This record gives sequence, structure tokens and C-alpha cells, in this order.
Amino acid sequence: MSKEDNIELEGVVTHALPSATFKVMTDQGLEVTATVSGKIRINHIRVLVGDQVTIEVSPYDLTRGRITFRGEKKKKKKDKDED
Repeated sequence: MSKEDNIELEGVVTHALPSATFKVMTDQGLEVTATVSGKIRINHIRVLVGDQVTIEVSPYDLTRGRITFRGEKKKKKKDKDED
């Protein structure tokens, strides 16, 4: 299996687990247990609960993946009446 066979998904980190492992809820509704990739680990990029992330998932096991990119936190929408 090559790198091209992996499936890339977008999601939000819901739980932080030990050993740089996270639970990620994808946009498709799947809950994936994901670890931090080597480049993120080497560059000391912190992943926190609520962060938008991109994960790679093997087509053979859709419940485990690797976090390859961390985006910004999801911001809550404000009501227009508060202005």
C-alpha cells in the first residue's frame, strides 16, 4: 500500500488521550482514533481539543488514523442580537 491509497478526512478533535492520541469526529460523522504524525511531533505543534485537523485514514481500518495538519479552532457563531 502506498501513500496515495490513504483517505484524507477533515474533522474536529473531541478528546485528548495519552501518548499524543486524540479522538476526532470527522465531517462525515465517523469517530477516528488518531495519533500525531512525525512532522507535527518534530516541530512541536500542539493539538488541542476543538482544533480543526486533517487526518489520513487507511481504507482497511477507518477507525484509526494519523493527524497530518492542524488548522484553527472552530469558532462559535454569535447571535446577531448581541451586537
